[in-house]
Amino acid sequence: MNETIAVFSEEIDYQYSSEDLLSNWILQSILKESKDLVSMNIILCGDEYLLKINRDYLKHDYYTDIITFDYNSEEIEGELYISIDRVKENASDLGVSFQHELHRVIIHGVLHLCGYGDKTEKDEEIMRSKEDFYLKDCSWIV
Repeated sequence: MNETIAVFSEEIDYQYSSEDLLSNWILQSILKESKDLVSMNIILCGDEYLLKINRDYLKHDYYTDIITFDYNSEEIEGELYISIDRVKENASDLGVSFQHELHRVIIHGVLHLCGYGDKTEKDEEIMRSKEDFYLKDCSWIV
């Protein structure tokens, strides 16, 4: 078990400031789901960067806040591509802080890697419940 979590920025001027706290929170969340982490890359980007990925790899022609690529069905190994532009807009629309919304989107992607879906109403309900549960564990969010 490698347990590597790395955060990158692509084509935007944004750096995540608390990578150690973030990595610990993600790892603890994964362990609570009884999963093992191999590696995870979190790529923070803008709308246009993520739109290109959405078009090229998923054949979807719309903006989204996150795309998750799962590379291992048994253990956690994957990439989370997150649009900082969408996160800012969603935070404003929802009346929550940018940091809160960013962490909600991150844990959403982590939960996808843990095997949770969100395509049905029931699955979406479970996903939202899990997001809320894990967001309570990150009191360090500003």
